[in-house]
Amino acid sequence: MSALAASKDVERSSMGVPGLDAVLDGGLPSRRLYLVQGDPGVGKTTLAMQFLLEGVRKGESGLYVTLSETREEIEIVARSHGWDLSQIQLYELSTIEEQIRGDSESTFFHPSEVELNRTIGALIAEVERVNPVRVVFDSLSEMRMLADTPLRYRRQILQLKQFFAGRNCTVIFLDDRSSGKHDLQVESIAHGVLCLTSESPEYGVSRRQLRVLKIRGSEYREGTHDFVLRRGGLMVFPRLVAGEHHSDFVREDFASGNKELDALMGGGLGRGTSNMFMGPPGTGKSTLALQFAISAAERGEKSMMFIFDETTGTLKNRAAQVGLDLEKHEENGLIQIQQIDPAEISPGEMVHRIRQCVSEEGVKMVVIDSINGYLNAMPEARYLTLQLHELLAYLNQQGIVTIMVLAQQGLIGLMKSTVDLTYLADMVVLSRFYESRGEVKRALSVIKKRSGNHERTIREMWLGKNGISLGKPLRNLQGVLTGVPEFVDGKADEEDADL
Repeated sequence: MSALAASKDVERSSMGVPGLDAVLDGGLPSRRLYLVQGDPGVGKTTLAMQFLLEGVRKGESGLYVTLSETREEIEIVARSHGWDLSQIQLYELSTIEEQIRGDSESTFFHPSEVELNRTIGALIAEVERVNPVRVVFDSLSEMRMLADTPLRYRRQILQLKQFFAGRNCTVIFLDDRSSGKHDLQVESIAHGVLCLTSESPEYGVSRRQLRVLKIRGSEYREGTHDFVLRRGGLMVFPRLVAGEHHSDFVREDFASGNKELDALMGGGLGRGTSNMFMGPPGTGKSTLALQFAISAAERGEKSMMFIFDETTGTLKNRAAQVGLDLEKHEENGLIQIQQIDPAEISPGEMVHRIRQCVSEEGVKMVVIDSINGYLNAMPEARYLTLQLHELLAYLNQQGIVTIMVLAQQGLIGLMKSTVDLTYLADMVVLSRFYESRGEVKRALSVIKKRSGNHERTIREMWLGKNGISLGKPLRNLQGVLTGVPEFVDGKADEEDADL
């Protein structure tokens, strides 16, 4: 049996952080020493408290040794999250200083070595007195200053590791990385290393991420995982791997309820497919997506709409103007709307929300309006296609009908897209403005459909009080997609149609 296979049977300590145990394959292997590192303010102390509180819930005693903050500061942090630390032993630096105070002057030993030895001795004595199952040291920067030299510092860390090796104790060291980006000395000693990072974009909230650098002899999910720090603690959003999720479902066409529209799309949208509605602003893409959501509600199926570009009130008002009763279906819970602020949400949290509505709420249709807003939520555009690929693959394997709205740049003529994602979609529906006899009109066509046949024609589209209406194919016009079409001989078109 391999070491990684055997790691499945290892006793583990749950972290008490939603999502983190999934990253750690069930939690940290128990009775080992771990390092959690990150810049000040990223959430290390909060994570450590959640770790100890999870131990309390499981009947395991905990000890929090704080060398950098006072008891009052720790309790203020706990109260801000609504936590009670009364069942956790707090041991602060001032208490240690009182115990080691005395005749500390020596002409034979270096003062820092004497102080460090006595500090470590006091810590060990407190651990022996409390006999905890979970221990947190906050933080290593103070011990590093006491040690004065890297050699003495490493020796003391090894001494602590050897001391805990003989005890039924899981230990977490916190490090604010004041010595540099990576403290390789401690990383090499620790059984596992978790790294927390935070980036501040030019606009919006900080983007926090977690990465597991190593855990000896144990599987874990590699890569970076978004997390948030809010009242109640950290919440980690594990990176989605679509291949781990699959459900059986019946593959069938999902009709819109509009006869002409379904004919154009070859029967409608396929279940377990991703569909992109693209075109310039104002051509009816969002209304088209809303038509399918209403159709799903009338079938008794739930839809979830994530809207980036308009408010919920604007969406409801627009739906009412085209005869779509959105409010009724929202009240009965068949259509749910989440208004998303790209500056306030991370990509990982967005994926988590989508997965949650599918797995826990039974949603059968997901609408993302628009992908442009989703793009703005990404820290770097080059990761968008990778993350979207995993998300769409996951939704397709769950039998979900996914609709993505993509607003192109421009109004008439040559259109440009911020990013080309058409290859990810199973169906691409293109809407356009075009000029005809001094009037601006809308046109709709299906460019691509992987799951079946569809009309190759271009139809005129109207948005009115009775919803979406489609006209006959525009066979007498050439160049509709350019925005300025030309009339052609109708007789020739009829002959071509017969062929």
